[in-house]
Amino acid sequence: MTKAITPVLLCGGSGTRLWPLSRKSYPKQFVPLVGDNTLFQQAARRLSGKGFAAPVVITASDFRFIVTEQLAAAGVDPGAVLIEPQPRNTAPAILAAALHLAAHDDAAMMLVAPSDHVVPDAAAFRAAVLAARPAAEAGQIVTFGILPTRPETGYGWLELGGEPAADRPAPLRRFVEKPDAPTAARMLSSGNFLWNAGIFLMSARTVIAAFEAHAPDLIDPVAGAVEKARADLGFLRLDPVAWSGARDVSVDYAIMEKAANLAVMPYADGWSDLGDWDAVWRETGQDDKGNATHGAVTLIDCAGSLLRSEAEGVELVGIGVENLIAVAMPDAVLVADRSRAQDVKQAVAALKARGAAQAETLPRDHRPWGWFETLVLGDRFQVKRIHVHPGGILSLQSHVHRAEHWIVVAGTAKVTIGDEVRLVTENQSVYIPLGARHRMENPGRVPMILIEVQTGSYLGEDDITRYEDAYSRGQGAKG
Repeated sequence: MTKAITPVLLCGGSGTRLWPLSRKSYPKQFVPLVGDNTLFQQAARRLSGKGFAAPVVITASDFRFIVTEQLAAAGVDPGAVLIEPQPRNTAPAILAAALHLAAHDDAAMMLVAPSDHVVPDAAAFRAAVLAARPAAEAGQIVTFGILPTRPETGYGWLELGGEPAADRPAPLRRFVEKPDAPTAARMLSSGNFLWNAGIFLMSARTVIAAFEAHAPDLIDPVAGAVEKARADLGFLRLDPVAWSGARDVSVDYAIMEKAANLAVMPYADGWSDLGDWDAVWRETGQDDKGNATHGAVTLIDCAGSLLRSEAEGVELVGIGVENLIAVAMPDAVLVADRSRAQDVKQAVAALKARGAAQAETLPRDHRPWGWFETLVLGDRFQVKRIHVHPGGILSLQSHVHRAEHWIVVAGTAKVTIGDEVRLVTENQSVYIPLGARHRMENPGRVPMILIEVQTGSYLGEDDITRYEDAYSRGQGAKG
């Protein structure tokens, strides 16, 4: 019986070129950029079903509950969720997944894929994976190359070492770094180059052997991090001390550009890494004038533009614009020429240098129990909307500098204040004195929403003394 392929979903990154919708606190893979599902959910569904095992996900601690929540919503049961103590790029992450799988079966077949790509034809992609499997079982590392449609300078390229075939991998001659425009045009016209999708099919033993041969310095720290990993509420936290010894390096630099046992599986049925807003424009349905819109948008005499309103109650209007990108969020607005889409990351760097919170964080802050957003922030007061999932429970905590007033507007809250526990239903309120130990939870089957009014001399999220927590977060952790 043929063993199932284990998807390894890489779920880190910050997606700065899709700012302001994608930010470090909530990167693009968790956002429904194209379609109703998030990119992460699309990737998980694409690599599920017959022939595929439960996915191994590699992510950061702050995203671990987002990962499980979105997988559950997508109807995909996760396998192991490995938590990176610090980001170390793709090479250590892939090696950690291979070592984890090899501990049970070193012949395990693994498909490494970023979780933030768009592949419209999932069935065609799965067929390409199955066609590439014999080569991977024979000890090759199979990368997937996308048939290019334009002289793209934002992607790496792959040079073929032989004639490509639609039903099997071809020899790979070399990796090519992101080219300049003339080089990209020459590669496109030659017909002997493909885009590098950063997707790899190989056995665990094959990739471990490649690391031993070409990046042996990574073996000890990553193996130590896997061996000393500890279970935490169903997650597997890699050991931070061992992990800190691994250098930050991509898998292309570490092994792929050096290995001899490489092949490339051509793929021609649609793919995008959604690396910038121009890519989102290309992947979004357009009107007869080439405009792509999302949300509350009104267009008058516009052409070739992308306009997205991502803010509840914000109307975005374009008049007489061409080849424009406009993205409106509650706390930030991006306006750019489509030809400058790659430069959005420069704006994020400038905002970060100024200390602007908008550079990295969204107004809506996601937590294991739900989310909250600030509606009004003033001198000595703050108003928040708090959404608690069914069964969600906040930590037992107190504050040194603020008191709180809670007004339930939907659902029922179970509220603890000191030794008293009570149910607070819609249109009822409760007062939390400064210094009181308190918590809220949602005992119902529908979301619980409340308005919180904070008053005090300091309203920062770090004014929390935590006593108990259902999600094993320590002092200083979010939530």
